[in-house]
Amino acid sequence: MDPTTAAVLGGAGGLAFGAIAVAATRLSERIQMAPDLPAQTDPTALPPGVGDVLAVLRSVGIVVDAGDAVVKASPPAYAHGLVRDGELVHAELRHLARQVRRDGVIRESTLELAKGPVGTGTVTMGARVAPLGSAYVLLLVDDQTQARRVEEVRRDFVANVSHELKTPVGGLALLAEAVQNAKDDPEAVARFAKRMRKESKRLTRLVQEIVDLSRLQVADTLHEPVRVDVCAAAAEAAEGSRLVAEAKHIEIDLDAVAEGCEIFGDTELVITAISNLVDNAVAYSAEGTRVAVSVRRVTVEGDDLVLVCVADQGQGIPATEQQRVFERFYRVDPARSRATGGTGLGLAIVKHVAVNHGGEVTVWSEPGQGSTFTLRLPVAPTETETESADATVVARQVLVDGASTPSPDSATLAGPAGAVAEPSPVPAGSGGRHAGEPREVAR
Repeated sequence: MDPTTAAVLGGAGGLAFGAIAVAATRLSERIQMAPDLPAQTDPTALPPGVGDVLAVLRSVGIVVDAGDAVVKASPPAYAHGLVRDGELVHAELRHLARQVRRDGVIRESTLELAKGPVGTGTVTMGARVAPLGSAYVLLLVDDQTQARRVEEVRRDFVANVSHELKTPVGGLALLAEAVQNAKDDPEAVARFAKRMRKESKRLTRLVQEIVDLSRLQVADTLHEPVRVDVCAAAAEAAEGSRLVAEAKHIEIDLDAVAEGCEIFGDTELVITAISNLVDNAVAYSAEGTRVAVSVRRVTVEGDDLVLVCVADQGQGIPATEQQRVFERFYRVDPARSRATGGTGLGLAIVKHVAVNHGGEVTVWSEPGQGSTFTLRLPVAPTETETESADATVVARQVLVDGASTPSPDSATLAGPAGAVAEPSPVPAGSGGRHAGEPREVAR
């Protein structure tokens, strides 16, 4: 190779090398000066923070992937039995998830789902299902079982009220027509008028009890409780039933002279509750029998309670019916209840009154031996105890503020109503203590 050719080739190679070096330098500078770019994310990855959101949701939250496998779920999802072994338990939820995955449209539905793998129990769930990213589906599920149950109870209550009102109203219409047709027969008019009075009384009582029950259900607590003398309330209730009892030659034996039987509550409601118990006892007792009404103050496991026991010598209540007698419009013997003018609401009202006063009502009964209903209510602290407690609070506040005033002794206040011994199964009139009286020593 001659010298000229070699020089040309060497110069071309040098230019090429220099150009490559300059390009590499500029590229390096650009890389160093360029801002940091976010790393490329997997489009199928679960969005960050989903698990934290599901953990604080009040409703059930479930995330499923393209194969319906559960990748995230809130704790309530397992508690409600909706997720097991990483899968949705119910086919209805899987079907909703697949529909949303297919067309991307958010769906809402109310579902009746099996409560467990066995049995026929169901729960009502409201589900809202939506796509989450490109590969997941989010299910938000709310338990609506209680709300549905309340709605069913309300619907049944309205239906029962309508039916119960129809009976006396229809009877009055027929009797009015009979009176009109028998206007020339004084004896028939008098007979029909007597029946009309009976039906009108039944209607009035039914409407009043419906109003009372509605008021009790709306007001779960007593807005302005006052001191109520339960002995005086029992005496008034017994006196109100005495006329009906005398017509059946039934003796009402009242033992309500115990001291310290005061509660905080509504006087009229307490009288109504005891009146309902006494009226029931008279209505379901045979002629010439005895109804015992007693009021006692007892201490059970440190709790001071007022016990109102109403015992009769009636036919008794079967064990299978005893828990249902406090339901609205429930009657053990519908035919006899109609004959006595019962509405089926009396014991339901007693139960609500007891609950609103922080107490309870129970029943002991044996077929052929009568029944004993026991109303338990928490005792109100005496005025001395209340003043002592107020003084204690003031003294403690003074000590907190740095004063040296000594604190008076603390007063022991009556605790909430607790469980007490069940009434002893002794029928009324059997001698000794009244049927249903507790075994605790009265104070």
